[in-house]
Amino acid sequence: MDTRALASGDVLANRYRLEDLISEGNDAFTWRAADQALNRSVCVQAMAASDTRVEAFLEAARRSTTVTDPRFLRILDIVEDERGQTYLVREWARAVSLDRILRQSTLPNRRSATIVSEVAEAMANAHEAGVYHLHLGPNAILIKDSGAVRITGLAVDEALHGEQSGDRPVGYEEQVDIEAIGKVLYVCLAGRWPGNRRNGLKAAPTEHGRLLRPRQVRAGVSRDVDTVCDRILGTPPRHGVQPLRAARDIAHELRLAGDDEALVTDDQPSLIGSSPDLFSSDIDLLAGGPPPAINPPKPKPAVLQPAPPTTFERSRAAALQATSGDRKWIAGGIAILLLVAVAMGIVVGRQSDSPSGSASDEQTAATNKGTPSQPLLIQGVSDYDPESVPPEENPEDVGNAIDNKPATIWETLYYKSRPDLGGLKSGVGLLVDLGKVQTVDSVDVTLQGGPTAVSIYGADPDLNQPPTTSPSDADTEFIGGTTYQRVRGGQSQLLDFEQPVETRWVLVWLTKLPQDTDGTYRGRIAEIKVRGTS
Repeated sequence: MDTRALASGDVLANRYRLEDLISEGNDAFTWRAADQALNRSVCVQAMAASDTRVEAFLEAARRSTTVTDPRFLRILDIVEDERGQTYLVREWARAVSLDRILRQSTLPNRRSATIVSEVAEAMANAHEAGVYHLHLGPNAILIKDSGAVRITGLAVDEALHGEQSGDRPVGYEEQVDIEAIGKVLYVCLAGRWPGNRRNGLKAAPTEHGRLLRPRQVRAGVSRDVDTVCDRILGTPPRHGVQPLRAARDIAHELRLAGDDEALVTDDQPSLIGSSPDLFSSDIDLLAGGPPPAINPPKPKPAVLQPAPPTTFERSRAAALQATSGDRKWIAGGIAILLLVAVAMGIVVGRQSDSPSGSASDEQTAATNKGTPSQPLLIQGVSDYDPESVPPEENPEDVGNAIDNKPATIWETLYYKSRPDLGGLKSGVGLLVDLGKVQTVDSVDVTLQGGPTAVSIYGADPDLNQPPTTSPSDADTEFIGGTTYQRVRGGQSQLLDFEQPVETRWVLVWLTKLPQDTDGTYRGRIAEIKVRGTS
C-alpha cells in the first residue's frame, strides 16, 4: 500500500487512528494520531516498505531506543505492515520547535545557555551509548510549555536523509554532533545560522573566511557564552584557548556561563506562553496563531532626542544668557576700545622705524602662536561603552588602534536597522590614556569603511580615575566636545578641538556607523594619534 494513500481516519495496526498530516518530505509522512488503546496522542512516521531506506530507518529506530534520557522523544512502537507500510510510533509532545522561535527573536544569554546545555547533556548520554544524531538543528529541538527541552530524530533523521556511514574516521559522528551543538548555541545568541541559510534562518556573517563571533554579530552577548561558542566552532578558537570536543564538557561550561542577571531579569516569562503542536510545519495551521518568542521582540526604539547639554555647553549657555541684557553696552565699549587701539597703533608705528622694532614684533608673534603641536605619547587605550551591560565592546582588540599598523583594527559590534547604533545608545568608542594631564589640540584618526560620525572629548582634568559616564549624560565627566559628521575611512584625518583642552584621557566617540554589505552597521578604528603639548 502506498503511504500516499493514507488518509485521516485510517487506523493502523487496529490501534493508531490517523488524525492530522503534519509534514511530508523525503518520501516519509508524519502524522498526529490517536492511540485508541491508551487514549493518548502519538506521532506516526510512515514509509513505503519498498523504500530502499527502510532497513536503515528501522535499525536506527531500534538503536535509538537504547538511550533512556527523557529529553529524547521515546520510540513506542515499530511496525512493518503486511499492506506494504513501515512506520514507527513515538511519543507526542505539545511544544514548539526552536527554529520557529528563533525566526521571531534571538534568546537572552541565560536562556540560550540553559537550552543548549540541556541539549548537550542529552547528547552526551546518547554518545556514551554509542548513538548519534547527525542531523541536530533547531528544528529537532522542541520547547515545551513548562520550558522543558525535547529532542527528536535521534539516529533516524540520518536514515531518512539516506546517508551511508561508509568509511568514517574514528570520532567523526561525535564531532558532527558537537559542531551542531555549537551552531545551535550560535543561532540562539546571534539569530544567524553558521553556514548556509537553514530553516528560514539567515546565514551567519564571515570575515576573511572566518565565522564572526556572536558578540560581533549582536550587541549584548555575554563574553562567557561567546567564548564557549568559539571554543566549539573556532578553527582554532581565538586566543589559544582549549577547544571543546565533548558534549559533556560543553554542558558543564554552559552551566557556569550565561547567568547574566543584568541582561535577563527573573520577571520575564519562563519560556513560551503557548505550546502549539509539535510537528506543525505551517504556522497558519495553528488556531491560536504563531507562538510568542522565548525572548519577545523588543519594541521599536523611540526617536532619539537631542542629547542633553554637557557641563561645558551648559556653562557656556548660562554665561551667554547672563550677559544677554548687557551685550549692546559691551559691543559699544569694544568699538570705542578698537578706535583707541588703532589710534595708538598709528602713533607707535610712526615712532618705530628702527630694526629693533621689527625684532620685537616677530618675538611677540611667536609668543602668541605658542609651542608647536606634536604627537603625544599614549600610555594605554580601552574600549568605552558606558551605556551597555556589560560595558564593553571587543576589548581584546583595542591595542590594534595604537600599534601603528593601519591594517589592524578595533571594531564595534554589529547593529541592526539604524546607523545610530540601532537606536540602542548614543555612542561607543575608545578611551586613550596619556598617563598625565596634557594640553591636547587635535586627534589624528584613521577609520575603515564608509563615512562615520565621530566626536572627540577630553576628560575633566581633575579626575583621578578614568571616566565612566557617557558624553551625553547630564553629569558627564567630559569637556570640549567637537563633532565631525562624516569622517571618511581609509586615510588619516586630523580632528581639531574647537579649543585646546587640558586632559589625561581623550575619547574618540562613534555616534553613527557606516553600513556593511550585509545591511548591518559597525564602526572600525585602525589608528589613533593624539597631538598637543606636554
